[in-house]
Amino acid sequence: MSALTFLPAVDHPELLAAPVAAAIDRLPSDIAARIEVAEVDPALADTAAFCAAYGQSLDISANCLVVQGTRGADVRTAACLALATTRLDVNGAVRKLLDARKATFAPMDDAVSQTGMEYGGITPFGIPDDWRLLLDARVAALPRVIVGAGIRGAKLFLPGEVLASLPGAEIVEGLAKPAA
Repeated sequence: MSALTFLPAVDHPELLAAPVAAAIDRLPSDIAARIEVAEVDPALADTAAFCAAYGQSLDISANCLVVQGTRGADVRTAACLALATTRLDVNGAVRKLLDARKATFAPMDDAVSQTGMEYGGITPFGIPDDWRLLLDARVAALPRVIVGAGIRGAKLFLPGEVLASLPGAEIVEGLAKPAA
């Protein structure tokens, strides 16, 4: 098992995608100070591999999934945060929240190009301003959550309440369901 070195995210922009670093810089200093970053092996960035290699729990690991909802020609995009131990309710809760007829995961190329982040590292920090940010209530309630840092070579560690305080964040009961 590899060890993690936790560093203040505000002091280590080299471990963050540019939009993530900019978003953290815009936060009030007392909030930003609660976010830590740790460098990880990019080959182990996927949640299950990361948790196994670094001795972290899936119960506190959250995935940021980009969902596009469509109604006619109108496309609405949301970054959805759900625990790794759950399954995002794309066709139920997310589709209804986006007021869409159809909801699907955004194509990888779209998610990467629109966020300026790496696939496997997408995080709620620095998402486009016109996207909704939907957080499963279980994520917001955790004292410590692991999320991407915008690059595959790092992870962010922070209280769920920091995620809940992000501009436009919506806390949703039942956004995800327990994994089968």
